[in-house]
Amino acid sequence: MSTDPSESSTTTSRAWGPRLVAVLGGVFFLGSGLWAMVAPKAFFEAAATFEPFNAHFVRDVGAFMVGLGAVLLLAAARPAVDALAVALCGVGVGAVAHTVSHVVDRDHGGTPAVDIPVWTLLSLVLLWAGVARWRQTGTDVG
Repeated sequence: MSTDPSESSTTTSRAWGPRLVAVLGGVFFLGSGLWAMVAPKAFFEAAATFEPFNAHFVRDVGAFMVGLGAVLLLAAARPAVDALAVALCGVGVGAVAHTVSHVVDRDHGGTPAVDIPVWTLLSLVLLWAGVARWRQTGTDVG
């Protein structure tokens, strides 16, 4: 192992570069996704003017952006946790957001009697598996 302080700081700065990108990307995706979910018309008018406007689909896109942001932020916050745990938890967060989209839009079409229970179950299974894997790898979730 080298005792040269310049090598140590170079290694540290290389480790922080990708983590910083993950945090910035995570904040961007999470913020944009929440905006699309909470104010789909405003998001559409400002960032996604692909006609025709469909509030549910904008909310769905927002839900998946929330999931992407969650994956990046979880990975940046806990780099020692294995990739499968991070992926399961982050995708689980996105699935929860997608479930919320279907609950909010339950009176606008689709098949809520099927969609909501299926997405709820998928969300719970993903989050359960993610937390189980996280604990299995020896890293506390909190």
